[in-house]
Amino acid sequence: MTEPDTGRESRPRRRRRSGRRETSDERADRRWTDLLQEVRVAQTGSQVLFGFLLSVVFMPRFGQLGGFDRGLYVTTVILGALATGSLAAPVAYHRIFAGHRLKPQLVDAASRLVAIGLLLLALTISSALLLLLRVATGSALAGWITGGVMLWYVCCWLLIPVRHLRRRNGRRPPSDDPDTDPRPPGFGGDPRAGRPS
Repeated sequence: MTEPDTGRESRPRRRRRSGRRETSDERADRRWTDLLQEVRVAQTGSQVLFGFLLSVVFMPRFGQLGGFDRGLYVTTVILGALATGSLAAPVAYHRIFAGHRLKPQLVDAASRLVAIGLLLLALTISSALLLLLRVATGSALAGWITGGVMLWYVCCWLLIPVRHLRRRNGRRPPSDDPDTDPRPPGFGGDPRAGRPS
């Protein structure tokens, strides 16, 4: 059976490519550069906060803190040190991995450490806020305010981005960008039909 003649040549439809065309090495280099930009922002805040926390112990009012507040201060300093270490770890990884042609593994490992560092930074900030509000107000309200701030971090740093990602993934067009499309590169199939176009 032949198709009716419409006067036009029958040719396969082409889907616009919306992804990047890059090798795995180029992709690893791009992801590494993006990661370093992200780390610069978080690392600066972490280091400034940690430096401030180290100076607090030398303030005259520190001697007036009660046992709980001193313990909270020590916890805050430890969290700050851990956050700073996690956010600086990609530099150490890069030095160790340099020249071994392991850039994709470097990016994956450093990404995990940065995620841990961001979590530790959020805990450091909230712990420092709790200490500051307890000393400044002496009120139980300090815990509620700190809880609200932590909820804000969870919303801004986790829930809202995940929500946007889920919304986008529910109606995303196919692409050849390995960062956004789980299908093998070059597969330009129609996801509704389940076959290549």
